[in-house]
Amino acid sequence: MNILNSTATKVGVGFAAGAIFVGGISNAAPSITPGSKACVTSTNALYLSKNGVCGNGQKVVSISGDSIDVSAIAATAGPSVVSLEVATPSGSGSGSGWVYKSNALSTFIVTNNHVVQEFALSSSGRLIVELNNGDQYPATIVGRDSNYDLAVVRISKGNLPELTLGDSTKLVVGDPVVAIGSPLGLASTVTSGIISALNRPVTTGSYGQESYVNAIQTDAAINPGNSGGALLDGSGRIIGINSAIATLSSGTSGSIGLGFSIPITEAKRTIDELINSGKSTRPVLGIFFDTTYTGVGAKIARLSSGEGAEKAGIPAGSIIKSIDGVRITDEVAAIVKIRSYAPGTTVSVVVELPAGGTKTFSVKLGSAPSS
Repeated sequence: MNILNSTATKVGVGFAAGAIFVGGISNAAPSITPGSKACVTSTNALYLSKNGVCGNGQKVVSISGDSIDVSAIAATAGPSVVSLEVATPSGSGSGSGWVYKSNALSTFIVTNNHVVQEFALSSSGRLIVELNNGDQYPATIVGRDSNYDLAVVRISKGNLPELTLGDSTKLVVGDPVVAIGSPLGLASTVTSGIISALNRPVTTGSYGQESYVNAIQTDAAINPGNSGGALLDGSGRIIGINSAIATLSSGTSGSIGLGFSIPITEAKRTIDELINSGKSTRPVLGIFFDTTYTGVGAKIARLSSGEGAEKAGIPAGSIIKSIDGVRITDEVAAIVKIRSYAPGTTVSVVVELPAGGTKTFSVKLGSAPSS
């Protein structure tokens, strides 16, 4: 397992299958202060009410200060969160997922790639989705992306309640959150906490097959089996997909208050591509990093011909210091930040030039098939 050096102790970070490394920095974004009351609609949507009044047929729930009504969120969002069971000749496992889209005939469910990967690679086995009420349905994989640790599965059961999507770009450190999933196979487990950090660079998987996550860090209890489950904001909207946890290097298992989620606003592009075509794309800066560099920043070893960095005029040997104002501490932070964008986005890249001094370049990101 990879180890992160800390001034207090040493921790590793991993999920049910695999290991990850965490590094980088946190950056906050502005947000709107919540009101004191919220309304639950007939479609199980939860929204804030500034004057404490709700419409006919809507339930009023209390939100006091920075606290939230966890029971109301659990009641409304719980039916949209499911458990996944995987069995193959090489073993079995479990994870979580949530309802993204549902029509009269079928339902698309989002989870982590590492939850379903063994089933996808196996010539035989089974993938079962268990709903909140205990009903079970066989599932098929619509598409998966190991680069972003995302997957979409489908079941032949329609008219299931969909989770309302939040906006993960508007989160701030300290916002209250609720996590729902199936840790250790215990379905419909609800925990709560706050957002501890944002834009936390996280890599998952084995060498050469890494996933890169621009993660939301939370202290809400997340354990093995929570992978693929929902991280909800104070209004019951999904703002993250729970993916990984930190564990002590001594081997202690379970949550220690360091959980990581994939931001929903970034994940939505990949999810929609998987549903529409079974495949997805990733943005390309057009550089190869110098993996031997040990200084602060990400050093460019060489450029990809015809890609954005070369067209913008960034010279090989430069060291990336920031991207769109976010400080880049190492290669992982650079990759994670770039992959948080959609292909075709124009980003501002500040580099330290080989001859000295710094310069800002405007780079249009290219596109490549994701795996």
